[in-house]
Amino acid sequence: MTISKSRRLRILAAVAVVGLAGLTGVWSVGGFQGVESEKRYELQRQRMVDQQLRARKIRHPAVLEAMAKVPRHRFVPPAMRIFAYADGPWPIGHGQTISQPYIVALMTELIEPEKSMRVLEIGTGSGYQAAVLAECVAEVDSIEVVPELGRQAQALLQELGYRNIRVKIGDGYAGWPERAPYDAILLTAAPKRVPRPLLEQLKVGGKLVAPEGEEDGNQELIRVTRTKAGYEREVIDLVRFVPMTGKAQREP
Repeated sequence: MTISKSRRLRILAAVAVVGLAGLTGVWSVGGFQGVESEKRYELQRQRMVDQQLRARKIRHPAVLEAMAKVPRHRFVPPAMRIFAYADGPWPIGHGQTISQPYIVALMTELIEPEKSMRVLEIGTGSGYQAAVLAECVAEVDSIEVVPELGRQAQALLQELGYRNIRVKIGDGYAGWPERAPYDAILLTAAPKRVPRPLLEQLKVGGKLVAPEGEEDGNQELIRVTRTKAGYEREVIDLVRFVPMTGKAQREP
């Protein structure tokens, strides 16, 4: 997701306060110094689940469990870790962001995840959404167009022990045809229109969840279900995501 200019300035101001201390796991604000603690992060995750997800009617048990388990702070730059569980998207470099926790949970819930499912993600980014999906389904294939981000995400996911995630560097427009069909497809960047190849890689009964629309205009979070007769489209909410690049961006 994108972030507003005012929020970006607040983030930069906060980072300036935290400074390089964040790189060592020690931070100081207003004379108070804290040391990173996995227990502290665990408590922050549970608070995030209770206040940001349950309060907004996220109900799927596997999604709530995954959001309480995946260490979101590992997927943001070290100096941003004190904000990792706050209700907002944060920059991860290369003009990309990690989506706010609620959006990650909502999009995961919308595919109605089950342990037997195989899911394709377009836009690996930090790897956080892939990790959440991997807790809920059998296999996750993820494609990232920015090589540096793709390699970083792959290394971190392997370090964290995710063996059911495959990461490929490339343009996600054409999907991953040799691995298709998929039970669900999830896009974490917004095309003007969902690419046809992605729709065609859904199984009958499968669901695709994506932001769709212009970068500077209204974007809608949609869910498309493939039926024997075609595709059924639902609009879930208005959202704001970074645009899908590559071939999708060149389409009229």
